[in-house]
Amino acid sequence: MRKPTRPEHLYVDFDGFFASCEEQANPRLYGCPIGVVPFEDARNSCVIASNPKAKKFGVRTGVAIDEARRLCPQLVLVPQRPDLYVRTQQRVVAAVLSVLPIDVVCSIDELAAVLERGDCPEDVAGRIKRRVREAVGKRITCSIGCAPNRWLAKIAADIDKPDGLTVLRPGDLPGRLLEIGLEDLPGVGRRMRARLERAGLSTVGDLWNDSPGRLRSIWGNVAGARFWYALHGYAVEPPPTRRSSIGHGRVLPPEQRGVPAAREPARQLVVKAARRLRREGFLSRRLTLSADGFDGPVWKASITIARAANDDRTCLGALGVLWTGLAAAKPRAVLFRIMVSFDRFVPSGAAQLELPFGEPDTWRDKAKSLSAAVDAINNRYGRTVVGYGQCGGPGGYSGAKIAFGRIPDWEDFW
Repeated sequence: MRKPTRPEHLYVDFDGFFASCEEQANPRLYGCPIGVVPFEDARNSCVIASNPKAKKFGVRTGVAIDEARRLCPQLVLVPQRPDLYVRTQQRVVAAVLSVLPIDVVCSIDELAAVLERGDCPEDVAGRIKRRVREAVGKRITCSIGCAPNRWLAKIAADIDKPDGLTVLRPGDLPGRLLEIGLEDLPGVGRRMRARLERAGLSTVGDLWNDSPGRLRSIWGNVAGARFWYALHGYAVEPPPTRRSSIGHGRVLPPEQRGVPAAREPARQLVVKAARRLRREGFLSRRLTLSADGFDGPVWKASITIARAANDDRTCLGALGVLWTGLAAAKPRAVLFRIMVSFDRFVPSGAAQLELPFGEPDTWRDKAKSLSAAVDAINNRYGRTVVGYGQCGGPGGYSGAKIAFGRIPDWEDFW
């Protein structure tokens, strides 16, 4: 395995991106600690993003509103505007592209690039920060990491936040890696950390001084050895990924937290997810519905879609079966969040005909044609003018909620 002799990868992580976008867009918020909330008047909810100033008080993602106000009495709460964040992200990407090619946009607030031989990491990082400041505004800051591989560059970008720069050169490793905890390493979650500690590995230094063979045995597969080589600065490329699910979720406003009232936003989420299935060329064989309360999961179930589908009628029918189960099992539940997810994909052209002898499913074919017609009308006008049931609703942005791992398509805002 090749071991680079210089930093070859650069990783850009924007600081408190959503809250910083709000600050940049509204001069009255300049210098204020900001918490982004799911909707206006978000009582009994939580902060879904915060800017660096709010984070200094301990206001982070997932902190309840009451606790956030206790930690930071001067906190300014603003309802989310995902369309603003997507527009800002597009300007940010253009600014970075003016300095060097982007290898991959990892999420709405993170991207990675490859440094060319002869590039000075500090110089390139400085130019990126200046271009973002000039093109987008000084309230949008980023932390940048440079390292021999992308995984280490991502770690480096998180070491000096906010507005930091950390360069990990091969000859200096482990260097500043010894300053961070196991939980700061991508791929080490709560369960893996417990497994490592049971094996006597409680620090990054312990991992560094171990062997790839032992880490492979702890992980139970080759990922452990890959982890060791990546940590030591080898040119380990991330394994290829493919989409395994498409879904949406939303925090419910107070008036929709009962089971009957939550059904309409669940329908909206299913329609949005089905629209994405069609755009990306997938049929799905399974729909999962999850309902969470303030203290954790309330109910979760899946239904198999007998003949893989992506049309609204069939998908809403599957949701109807699941919702009947939720209403029967938890009729008086107070819901905080609902989520829907499609998985077990097949390509759109690969659906099997049902017996006998492959006769067409007339209703299914009509439903597919109807969904295609609805999509064509909405695409023509750039908004939802035809749909199943109510469009929009309290909180807005159904299907276009903040998603760190996915940048919403413009169609998600219709």
